[in-house]
Amino acid sequence: MEKTPNKIGEKMLEVKNLKTYFFGREGVVKAVDGVDFNIKSGEIFGLVGESGCGKSVTSLSIMRLLNAPGKTIEGEIIYHGHDLLKLSEKQMRGMRGCSISMIFQNPLPSLDPVYKIGDQIVEALRVHSAMSKEEAWKHVVEMLELVGIPDAEKRAHSYPFELSGGMAQRVMIAMALICHPDLLIADEPTTALDVTIQAQILELISDMRTKLGMAVIFITHDLGVIAELADWVAVMYAGRIVEETSVHSLFAQPKHPYTQGLIASIPVLEEEKERLNIIPGVVCDLINMPKGCKFAPRCHTRVENDLHACFEAEPPLVEIAPNHKVRCWMHCEAEANKVNG
Repeated sequence: MEKTPNKIGEKMLEVKNLKTYFFGREGVVKAVDGVDFNIKSGEIFGLVGESGCGKSVTSLSIMRLLNAPGKTIEGEIIYHGHDLLKLSEKQMRGMRGCSISMIFQNPLPSLDPVYKIGDQIVEALRVHSAMSKEEAWKHVVEMLELVGIPDAEKRAHSYPFELSGGMAQRVMIAMALICHPDLLIADEPTTALDVTIQAQILELISDMRTKLGMAVIFITHDLGVIAELADWVAVMYAGRIVEETSVHSLFAQPKHPYTQGLIASIPVLEEEKERLNIIPGVVCDLINMPKGCKFAPRCHTRVENDLHACFEAEPPLVEIAPNHKVRCWMHCEAEANKVNG
């Protein structure tokens, strides 16, 4: 499938009712259970939540990189009018690294230890282009320079073990961007890096978005990173999106109790506390999930609002204000009353 020219702000990717389950001996793990969201050209879309909430499985589902026992059983992933789930594996291979690229949390396992990094990026480029090896090498050196690697020509001849963690992550970003993709999926790309290098990588991704005009899905558990980088945010919990809005609205007026808990748990330097705020309890069992709202066992508002629907039915994701969606009975009382009869 050929690349489609993008107009900034137009819909590029649409995920509809995505369900990806893992089938094991103990039961079915509903890792992603009915997820919907849209990505616009030039937008940085943050996908945030605790470990195990389904963020990474969502990204792997988009890339169709899941292995057994994981399987996408339902939904659509519409990219420029084409459903990625209906493409052949050959067609999908033609898109990975070209139209849609991905960078992972730990760069070193993604690099072959016995090949020079320049040769590895050249190979990624030549798979999707008719460039000669000499032309590709020149382009690779230019891309290494673009992502801030000093003495790029010399570094292109280095092996992965000769690179620091931050440098290796820059190499992975260069490899992901070498074909100028429309969409970059970044799955926790700064988690294993120190704070200084993390800031540099975030700035690099933001700069590349501006220079290349691409969209970014940025996956993280760190709301501080989201505040710094994202334009739009979806908060995930137990395989579902529970809140979706602009980054400004999320921090100014968080509506879902889970989002409020995440923001409240962020330490503030000016405040002195004996202990940090926490969200009580643990994420529900994804094999035996509760009947109602998946967050209800950990939620304080279910008591304050006396909404029996919290334990009887799962709330829908509703738009409570322009461009602000929430999955919480507290914000859709009319639906709660219907459930309660």
